[in-house]
Amino acid sequence: MTRKTNDDGRPQGTTNFRALKIRADHRGRVSLDMVFGSIVFGIVGLAIGYYMDVRGGIAVAGLIGLLLGLFIGILGGRRFFISIVCGAILVAALFGLVSGRDAVPLGAGVGGAMGGFVGVQLGMLLDLWRQRKSATSNQPSSDGTNPR
Repeated sequence: MTRKTNDDGRPQGTTNFRALKIRADHRGRVSLDMVFGSIVFGIVGLAIGYYMDVRGGIAVAGLIGLLLGLFIGILGGRRFFISIVCGAILVAALFGLVSGRDAVPLGAGVGGAMGGFVGVQLGMLLDLWRQRKSATSNQPSSDGTNPR
């Protein structure tokens, strides 16, 4: 039985992890994105763990958030983190105004999740808009001149 292989000789369906491009400091140090991501996701995890109301829930959710933030920071998701922070602050303030001080941690967790979702969607739309704008500016006009 012959196994199908990719162009580089690996079995089909496997990933070449050496080929993945990871935005980390070339000297192996911790980057600002990694620290920022760990702080943001750790705080959101702590806020969610506070409302889980289970023994050790705060520590577990905070640790999971810290590790996820570190991983996304390694990949370079600064815009994503900023949208999470803005969402967490705005929704926590809204929860505090509407429901009182006790609902602020829940609002921070919910706002962080919503802010991340909105940030990803806006990032994709901005990239699509830039791509479409560059494609239309590179096309020659009907009279043969470039409009740039």
